[in-house]
Formats: sequence, C-alpha cells, structure tokens
Amino acid sequence: MNVADEPAEELLARVLLTRVIEPGDGIGGRWVRELGVRGLARRLTEDGRPLAGVSGKRWKGLLARAATAQPREDLAVARAAGVRFVGPGDSEWPGQLDDLGEARPLGLWVRGRASLRMWALKSVAVVGARACTEYGAHMAGTLAAGLAEQGWVVVSGGAYGVDGAAHRGALGAGGATVAVLACGVDRPYPRGHTRLIGRIAEQGLVIGELPPGDHPTPSRFILRNRVIAALTRGTVVVEAAHRSGSLVTARAAQRLGRHTMGVPGPATSALSAGVHELLRGEAALVTDAADVVELVGDIGQLAPDRRGPVLPRDLLEPAARQVLAALPGGRVARPDEIARRAQTTQDDAIARLYELRALGYVERHGDGWKLTRQAVMSVRGGPGPC
Repeated sequence: MNVADEPAEELLARVLLTRVIEPGDGIGGRWVRELGVRGLARRLTEDGRPLAGVSGKRWKGLLARAATAQPREDLAVARAAGVRFVGPGDSEWPGQLDDLGEARPLGLWVRGRASLRMWALKSVAVVGARACTEYGAHMAGTLAAGLAEQGWVVVSGGAYGVDGAAHRGALGAGGATVAVLACGVDRPYPRGHTRLIGRIAEQGLVIGELPPGDHPTPSRFILRNRVIAALTRGTVVVEAAHRSGSLVTARAAQRLGRHTMGVPGPATSALSAGVHELLRGEAALVTDAADVVELVGDIGQLAPDRRGPVLPRDLLEPAARQVLAALPGGRVARPDEIARRAQTTQDDAIARLYELRALGYVERHGDGWKLTRQAVMSVRGGPGPC
C-alpha cells in the first residue's frame, strides 16, 4: 500500500509526530506501538492526559510541540521541494528498518527518484572520520567506486571527510548512493556540501527522519547513525578515532546482526585507532570492494586470492629450487656438499646444477659451483635472472 493511499488522518498523524518525537526515542516508539499513530496524535493534540515514561515537564514540552505542528504545511513544503514521505507499510518502506524495534523511524522524508526499498536491498554503508587524512579520503572514494561498479548502493551521512569521499566515489563511478541526513532533507547540511547533496538527490537519494526545515543537533547526528546501520547489509569504517560517531554506526550494525568491517590504517595514526579497536573485536578487515562484497554479497562472490609478484625462481621445479637453496651465498661449493645439503644424490645435484647454469643462476669454478650475483639477489628476495 502506498502511503498516499492511506487515510489522510493516518498520514497527517505520522507527519505530526515527526515534529513532536525525536528520532530514536524508544518511549515514543512504545507509545506508537500501544496507541497507534492516530491514537497518540489525538492524545497529544486533543486529550492532553500524560502518558507513562516521561516527567511532567517533558510531557508539557511534547504538548507544546504538538500544538505548533502543521503537518499539512509540512507535506506541502516537501512536495514543492520534490520530497515525499515514506512510512511503515508503504510499498517503498525498507523492511529492515523494522529491526530497530521501538527505535524505528516514524517515517522517512525522501528526495530523489529511485525506490528506497529496492536500493536498500543491496547497499553498504561507508562511514568514517570527518577530519580524515588523504589516505582515508582515498580509501573511502576507491572503496565506494569499486562497490558502485559492482552494482552496490553506497550509503553514508553526507558529512565532510570520509562520508563526502564515499559519496563522490560512487557518483564518479556512475553508481548509486544514498545520503542519510540529521536534518530536513530540503536544507542540506553541512552547507559546504550543498552542491554535493544536490547531486546525490539527482543521481541517488537523500533521506532523513526530520521534517522540512528542521536543523541538526549533536544528538540527532548520533541517532541518525542507527538508520544507516539498519538500512544496509554491512558497515565499513574508514578512519575513526576512539570517540567517533562512526563507531556508533558500527556497533549499531553489530547489534542488528549486520556485517561490520574496517579498513586498517597506520599503527601510529590516532584516526585509525577506533578502526583497529573494532578489528580486534568481531569486525572483519577489508582493503577493497572485493573484500566487502565477499562478506555481504551472495554465496560464491569471493574476493580474488592475494599473492605477491611471481619471481623467476618460483617457476623452477621443486628439485631445482632445493639444489639452488643448498648453495652457500658467498663461496664455491663442491657437488658432494651441495647434494648433502639438498638431501639428494650427487648425480642428481650435478644434473640440476647444469640446468641452473643454463638459466643464469649458477656458474662453474673448476670442480665447484657458485651462485651468480643475480642469483644471490634472487635468493635474498630481490630480482632474479630473467
């Protein structure tokens, strides 16, 4: 059922409550469960009798908010800005948000043409420090671009730093991205990201719990993070100090049973200390989009094996490698000594030595054999003979 088809009273009551009850308020969520949105709206606007769970002072504050709320005007302002209201039960409502229980949003204001429910089905959150380093911005952008190229929707908070880099990475790859704001979606915040958020609204989606024109507060930023965690299949943290809001998102994801991932940084970086703390717990270490997709994707979507460069000596047969390893690094050795150290016969050792000479690894000195200069470098891990 589309929210536009709901009884007008139901829609208006839900919109009114977004002006009265703060995001993530579990007490308000319990009232909604017990009374329904229309019953709670009537209690706040007509009845006025206090409900259990709040002080008299706070109840008076809620009544004052309800008295000034104008849901019809909010809906009109939203429509003029190209914003729609999506509530539980709507065909566009992402069912995974119901995992938040009584902290579930009353509804979401959505700006953009795509279906939020469809996009959320294959989405990953990429979050991290606002004051990130160049490394953090690079990793966030590269990770988001890689996810977008593989058909994943990148979700973040629209903030400076890692959030902005993630959104730009997805947009730059021609992919999909969702910004979850802690304010009205018609009033982009931070102001320095006005153009970026406008671009996200054109190519992706901008969503939020707060009605048009509402402003962000520190607590609203923190509570917004639970929506990011619940909406997505997993959360990747790129740079986060010990007291970072990004860790709040990651821990919310863990509580909800979502995948939690972290991109490691330098051991000396305070901006990676929070990520490293996550990685010491239950979070998975990831370094690129393939690692992320292996965790959150369908069965069989495995990241490629990680291998170092293939060196020429790696192409030798095992027996030849064993004889090569048996030669001392700085002197000539007799065949019997080489055979003994290689744990083979002298005839076999001599045969392998002639093979190795043809490949440029050894040279003959009278009755003995010695590693060439190139072979010494190869054995020590440097470039070997071609």
